[in-house]
Parts: sequence; C-alpha cells; structure tokens
Amino acid sequence: MKILALESSAVACSAALCEGERLLAQSFQNNGLTHSVTLMPMTTALLAGCGMKLEDVDVVAVAAGPGSFTGLRIGVAAAKGLAWTGQKPCAACSTLESMAWSLAHTGLEICAVMDARRHQVYNARFASDGRSLTRLTPDRAISLEDLADELKNSGNPQILVGDGGVLCYTTFKELGLDVRLAPPHLQFQSAWGVARCALELARRGELTDAANLTPSYHRLSQAERERLAKEQEK
Repeated sequence: MKILALESSAVACSAALCEGERLLAQSFQNNGLTHSVTLMPMTTALLAGCGMKLEDVDVVAVAAGPGSFTGLRIGVAAAKGLAWTGQKPCAACSTLESMAWSLAHTGLEICAVMDARRHQVYNARFASDGRSLTRLTPDRAISLEDLADELKNSGNPQILVGDGGVLCYTTFKELGLDVRLAPPHLQFQSAWGVARCALELARRGELTDAANLTPSYHRLSQAERERLAKEQEK
C-alpha cells in the first residue's frame, strides 16, 4: 500500500511517500514560507523524484488536527484536491498520534504536546512497546496543571514530543516529574509519522473519502471565542 502523506499542522511542513511501514521519500521545509506556497510544489516534486504519479498512490493522508487552524485547513484542502479526481481513500490522522509514532521504538510512555496557548497544550498520551502504540488518552486541550497532575498519578517516566515539549519539560521538571525530551530530530511533526498513523487507520478500516475529510480543531478559534463572548454579553 502506497501512502502519500502531508503535514502542515505547525510551523514546518513536510510530505512523505511510504509503502507500508517503509519510507520511500520525504521532503521537509521549515523556512518561514507559508504552507500554501510550499506544500503542493514539495509534494509534486516528491512524486516526480520517485518516478511516480498520483495514480500510483493508494491512500492520501494528512495531519487533520489538532494544530494551527490555517495550517490544518491548507493541509486538508491539499489532500482533498489530490484525492478527489482519482477517488482515492483518505486518512484523517491525529497530529499527536503521528508525532508519537516516531518514538514507538523507545518502549516508554509518550506524551505528545503542542502549544495551544492560553495556558493549555494539545495533548495525547501513548504507551509504546518497541513496535506499536497503545493510546492512553484521547486528543484534547488540557491545562499544564491538569496534565502535570495526571502524569504524577501515572508514576511512569514520560518522553515529551512536540512543539510544547520544552515548555512542559521546564514546568514538569520543577515539579519533580520524571520527564525527558525527544531528541531534536524526532521532536516535531513529520509526514512519515502521518503515513504510519494512516497505515493503522487503513488496517482498522477507518479511512474516509475526499468529500468527508475535515480538520479536527479540538478548540474554537479566537474569532469564534470572541463572537461567543460578545453574544453572552448581550
């Protein structure tokens, strides 16, 4: 099964082509350009460099959330466009689970964290056994205080992955928790992780189609929060 995966949920963006668990090619950019400028040319060049066409792809996967509202919309729109013409099945992948797959080899509990601002992180926790992941929590927006309490109660060492990792590491170390940071080259989102997550969705029969592929924001946007606040003031 050939999976074309897109990742644009945060500052960097990437595209990857995998066959099963095997990475065939990956392109990564973190140059400050907007994803609307970089993602599609990157994807087109990736396929061309592998001597493949979109017709050769079996599944189009994308990091569907949580993450940057704009980044998620760009990634999902790109995936829908790639999948639509050929009626390719799509995989709406959790950004947090996709990050955790890069650390499945550690055998540790993995705490995926993305900075959600407003004293919160987007978070999900996973157990790893050296090859696979077991989800311990759903994807959620959670305060640092509540997450610290949860980790304290678990009593297990945690490896932190994601752009919220440094923030959590500093806070949790001060509280005496046994946490460590993922190494720099595995700390952030990658399209390979999205492809690996997509493979699990395919194995479970949880793929969707382009028409039903949507972002999962997990929280209202700032504009929506401000609108609701104004309505409540009336």
